[in-house]
Amino acid sequence: MGIQQLVLGLVLATMVFSVALELRVDDFRRVAQAPKAVICGLIPQFVWLPVGTWLATMALDLPSNIEAAMILVAACPGGSLSNVVTHFGRGNTALSVSISAVASVIALFATPFNFSWMVATNPNTAAWLQTLAIDPAGIWWSLLLLLAVPMALGLAASHRLPTLTERIRKPLGNFAVGALVLFIVAGLIKERQLLTLGLLPLLLIVFLHNASGLAFGWMTAWVMRVSERDRRAVVIEGGMQNSGLALGIIALQFNSDLGMVTLASLWGIWHIISGMTLALIWRRKDARLAD
Repeated sequence: MGIQQLVLGLVLATMVFSVALELRVDDFRRVAQAPKAVICGLIPQFVWLPVGTWLATMALDLPSNIEAAMILVAACPGGSLSNVVTHFGRGNTALSVSISAVASVIALFATPFNFSWMVATNPNTAAWLQTLAIDPAGIWWSLLLLLAVPMALGLAASHRLPTLTERIRKPLGNFAVGALVLFIVAGLIKERQLLTLGLLPLLLIVFLHNASGLAFGWMTAWVMRVSERDRRAVVIEGGMQNSGLALGIIALQFNSDLGMVTLASLWGIWHIISGMTLALIWRRKDARLAD
């Protein structure tokens, strides 16, 4: 693991810990008693977005590596950042964490399955078909270190050290948001050599692709009639894919193909911007209603 990956992992773990300080075990108990909302959050990730992406690549005439990258990103589960963004947008964070945990397990089978059949049935990407060898240990360790451990520590701290928790909750939360913004800026600076006019079509593809994930989340939540806080969690989970996992697969399976890396990297930057923008809109909506 490189220094940059290690630092990012520590920041993400700190973000999850800060979120957990405001959670209670009863939050998760209520989610367990109402599994419909968890299923609602899984459907956009593993059904609507992958199938919608496959149909779009069948209809569009894009380079094969770009279409393969779109399919791969759509086949990946959501990441732990969705939990932080959901919390910032005052959605149901416990539900978001539950969806992410279940999605990470399902992804061991669903990600290679969805990617394989979608690439194989698309004439433009059939030549790209490769058997994905996702290491289960890698996903489990990520789930453990970036989600389970900091979440458990945060819950334990809020239960056993309520006074200390109350004192550090706000500054740690501010640090988490600040770190998130810094990574957005760092990502833009890192990819600055790609930010040319020739990249605009790819940026548009990423924008529309991400917007479709958010829309699928909203439509599923609306059809299944979940609550407002649950709907926010489902929307974010539907639109924030684990582009880091996609980049890892691209490096291992496709020799870091430039087009695929570019699309997945732009996805990783843009989905944070779109998710945080939605979260800010929801916070302002809550503030208006509170007045």
